[in-house]
Amino acid sequence: MENTIEQLSAAYLSGEDINIASSLLYLAYHDDPFFMDCFKHEEEGYEQRLRAAIREELSIFWEQMQPMIGVYDEDDHLLAVACLIEPDSNFSSKRFWHWRLKMMLTAGYLSTKNLIDKEEKVRAAIPYSYYHLLAFVAVHPNHQHHGVGRYLMDAIDSMVTDDEQTDGVGVLVTVPKYERFFDHANYHLIKTIKVGNVDASLMFKEK
Repeated sequence: MENTIEQLSAAYLSGEDINIASSLLYLAYHDDPFFMDCFKHEEEGYEQRLRAAIREELSIFWEQMQPMIGVYDEDDHLLAVACLIEPDSNFSSKRFWHWRLKMMLTAGYLSTKNLIDKEEKVRAAIPYSYYHLLAFVAVHPNHQHHGVGRYLMDAIDSMVTDDEQTDGVGVLVTVPKYERFFDHANYHLIKTIKVGNVDASLMFKEK
């Protein structure tokens, strides 16, 4: 059933939403060129490695109280999710030793290194010192093209606007067709960077 904008609401994820958010992100990133390259989709166990990596990422986002925004319908079903890294956090590309250990055990050393390298390249390319970084974004496949994604982006804008110091929010787009989505949300292309074997578009929305 299609939801109208009036039936939607946005809120920070609760602990009960983490598993559902993990499933949404898995669906969104299963065919993403970077993740397919990073987690060796041609080798057995790709799905397990991707699921494990997403779980570890969400776990550390929750532990470090980084903003995870959800869009809900009138029955409180989670339809979309976005995970951001705050500018004044210690949530660096290398994360924390226990994150690195768990990630290496579940996803492998090279995949973990590729994730770290990707974020370091993004950080180095963004010409701002104080900004938010959109790490993950997903809309349930059954609710795409109905305004849910736009509602989610508006919620992100509201959160960023509340931070008087931030310069805006950046995102690395690894699927070409989604560049138009972010372009419509007033993100502009900073540059194209290579992450692993994938060319990706680094985009930024100034506040």
